[in-house]
Amino acid sequence: MDTGTEPLVPGGGKDEAVGAGPRPPVPELPAGEVFAALGTSRRGLPRAQAQARLEKYGANELPRAGRRAVWRQLGAQFTDLFAVVLIVASAITFLAYALEDPRDAGTVQLAVAILGVVMLNAAIGFAQEYSAERTAQALEAMVPHACRVLRGGERLEVPARDVVPGDVVVLEAGDAVPADCRVVEAHDLAVNNAPLTGESNAVGRTADPVVAGPPLEARNCVFMGTDVIAGSGRAVVFASGAATEFGRIYRLAAAAPRQKTPLQLQVASMARRVAGAALAIGALMFAVRLPTGEPAVTLFVFALGVMVALVPEGLPATLSVSLAIGVRRMARRHALIKQLLAVEALGSTTVVCTDKTGTLTRAEMTVTQVWAGGAPHPVSGVGYRPSGEVADAAPVRELLRVAGLCCNARLVPPTGPREHWRVLGDTTEGALLAVAAKAGLDPGAEEAAAPRVTEFPFDSDRKLMTTVHKMGAGYQACVKGAPGELLARCTDVEWDGRSGPLTGTERAAVVAASDALASQGLRVLAVARRELGGPRPAQKEAESALTLLGLVGMLDPPRPEVTDAVAACRRAGIRVVMVTGDHPLTGEAVARRVGIVQRPDPVVVTGARLDAMDDEALDTLLAEPSELLLCRVSPEHKMRVVTAFQRGGEVVAVTGDGANDAPALKHADIGVAMGASGTDVAREAASMVLLDDSFASIAAAVRLGRAVYQNIRKFLVYLFSHNIGELVPILVATFSGFPLVPISAVQILAIDLGSDVLPALALGAEPPEPDVMDRPPRSRHERLFSAAVVGRILFLGGIQAACVSAVFFWHIGSSGIPFDDFTEDTLAYQEAVTMVQAGIVLSQFFNALTVRTDRQSILTVGLVTNPALLAAGGFGVALMAAISYLPPLQAVFNTAPLDATDWAVLAGLGTLPLLADEARKGWLRRRATHRKGAPR
Repeated sequence: MDTGTEPLVPGGGKDEAVGAGPRPPVPELPAGEVFAALGTSRRGLPRAQAQARLEKYGANELPRAGRRAVWRQLGAQFTDLFAVVLIVASAITFLAYALEDPRDAGTVQLAVAILGVVMLNAAIGFAQEYSAERTAQALEAMVPHACRVLRGGERLEVPARDVVPGDVVVLEAGDAVPADCRVVEAHDLAVNNAPLTGESNAVGRTADPVVAGPPLEARNCVFMGTDVIAGSGRAVVFASGAATEFGRIYRLAAAAPRQKTPLQLQVASMARRVAGAALAIGALMFAVRLPTGEPAVTLFVFALGVMVALVPEGLPATLSVSLAIGVRRMARRHALIKQLLAVEALGSTTVVCTDKTGTLTRAEMTVTQVWAGGAPHPVSGVGYRPSGEVADAAPVRELLRVAGLCCNARLVPPTGPREHWRVLGDTTEGALLAVAAKAGLDPGAEEAAAPRVTEFPFDSDRKLMTTVHKMGAGYQACVKGAPGELLARCTDVEWDGRSGPLTGTERAAVVAASDALASQGLRVLAVARRELGGPRPAQKEAESALTLLGLVGMLDPPRPEVTDAVAACRRAGIRVVMVTGDHPLTGEAVARRVGIVQRPDPVVVTGARLDAMDDEALDTLLAEPSELLLCRVSPEHKMRVVTAFQRGGEVVAVTGDGANDAPALKHADIGVAMGASGTDVAREAASMVLLDDSFASIAAAVRLGRAVYQNIRKFLVYLFSHNIGELVPILVATFSGFPLVPISAVQILAIDLGSDVLPALALGAEPPEPDVMDRPPRSRHERLFSAAVVGRILFLGGIQAACVSAVFFWHIGSSGIPFDDFTEDTLAYQEAVTMVQAGIVLSQFFNALTVRTDRQSILTVGLVTNPALLAAGGFGVALMAAISYLPPLQAVFNTAPLDATDWAVLAGLGTLPLLADEARKGWLRRRATHRKGAPR
């Protein structure tokens, strides 16, 4: 029956988000009044009304970030500064062709060639970015695909996206909560709120009304994206989609601006400088040649040729493809890159702010210590797989039998080769069942031998759970809970098979042992029992005059590979800071186990202390070179910490898997989300997703990211060094009074396409150098064109320029023709320009080999270890031969055939950059060796 009442949700007032109506204090209402307040009944919504509400409130899903249309993505490739400069140059060249009298076909060929370069580079860049984005869209959302609801009294399974406010949801252990709901029935119901709060503890739920407070603290509410880990119940949906707590954090993340990566900033700066220099030099050449009396249009086209020679039009496409190669390499290491430039930015990271649960740890409770009789009993093995052993298990077998009986969870073995043991129910109870099996007990057999007859569920007030079992002719209460509360109810003790009164000395020993375990960051439970006279005792009777059996300490264990990954980050000069919502003791214990904390006095800061700090105090704290742990923090705290690090000049990566991590993930320079266990919100906000949830993939990504930056510098040296070889002959000809150019703009474009792009791409595929993770991170302010890079460009480019200039003027001079008598149809001139173009192509072939390494000899890494580079260089030489010998191409490029002697001379000169750079590398190696051996 439709009551006509709008669904109501907590908080008071109106909420305009999809899926919410007016907000009364639903948590404060008795369970029986919740149905009327939310416009439903115990039988659930009629199907027609559910459909109407779906149309009104929309699907129960988070809005996906808007993605650009394909045509917009393609169009964006033409907004790159280099592309804009070349498009303008092409347009002006077309205009020059229209103004020429007579018109020169070479002018329109130049204009078309420039446009062709722009189109090719745009196509390559678009293809790589489009492919990467489509891969990112393949991620699965965490929100469950289906759930069980009551519709008109009938229990149905419906898609989670079709759940609406007013639906009555049926919850059982193992279910994912599809929307924000008010619990109306609870039978030992407990949920895991880790995706929202960062805490992996089981949190009990109740159907009773609670006092007003923050929504997440309402113990009679469950929330989208969380999991039911114990018990069962029913709940009424009061918010769906973007109106949920998930949606609130999603909106907070969406409001955080996306930061530009260091490489984006540097490439943009470089593009402006190079474009400005190209325009300035082109204008200078126009002004210098203007007094010669040549037509202004001809001089203008000449100046455009000079500008084209300087603009590295292949750089944007080469950069995109190089980054895409890094993306594919990372994908093989289970790291999905959603944005290409995130590859390099991760390689320049100086600080990693990492969550604990699910990132450093396995999100699986594991018992590591059992204490009884004054002695610890270490436990081996991790996770819920019942493999491992309890040291000297006999004295603690009774303790573990009782603990196993006092559990509602069950262990589920893997059903396939890629699955693992998992727990259905509370993770703490799963750990108790696993340790019982390690001690040689069969939990199923023990339960069959001692069937349960009643239970007193755990609650946060008394912090105990009690089950009553039939034991032969009598009954036994099995109790587990917080050590302090349980110890106060114990009067006797049983250790090593002997029992007696619990003395003051023994009580003190238990307290000391509990504190020692807690100081290690372990969650500690005490276990006790009591013999009873009947199956239905009062709770007070069952939980008093207990016999203490001992203590159990458990830990959410670190991932096995994390320690090495953290150590690799330390060697690479990266500061690892734990930022978690967990307890400080637990956080510190995990941090020590994985190597984040190694000193005896780490700085532990809680969220409350952060609230008391102003920005100046926070900046001072973060600037100290201390081992830092930030515990009990909120999403707002995480964003504030990231911002503070960025103010200090750090490049910040943030890892996390829960929705509470999303704002910081997006605000950071690099957000790293977990793919398997992460939430949809976190994955949407992140720049990189770890498909295997392994922190070790971060270290691998850093290594590959640094290699990408090194490779970018390699092809920058490669590209700009030959630009010098193209420009200098033109300048020499201009200032020497030669009336023609040694190399035309069309020839330059042919070199750029045939001998630049493919070798540069091959250089981008060079593997990381062995010591890449032994170097400190680059400074955020370090330029792509550092002094070393510029020096190498001038060194190699100068040799190329000297060689091709000498070849050109040697050939011109040997012809015996005066400068003023040369025309474009003169054979000697055609041969000379052909030799210049071929000389640049051949020298670039050898130049590509030498720039593969900074200091190591090319003979050390091997001449043929990058076959793609050899193939690309061979293609450039083959294209040059076609331009020289094929008549149709001779007509386009104004070239002439070269003989064997010409090729031999050019090949010999082409090796000079390689030989000279090998000599430079040898000198650098000798100097480094001398410095290492010098006395200090």
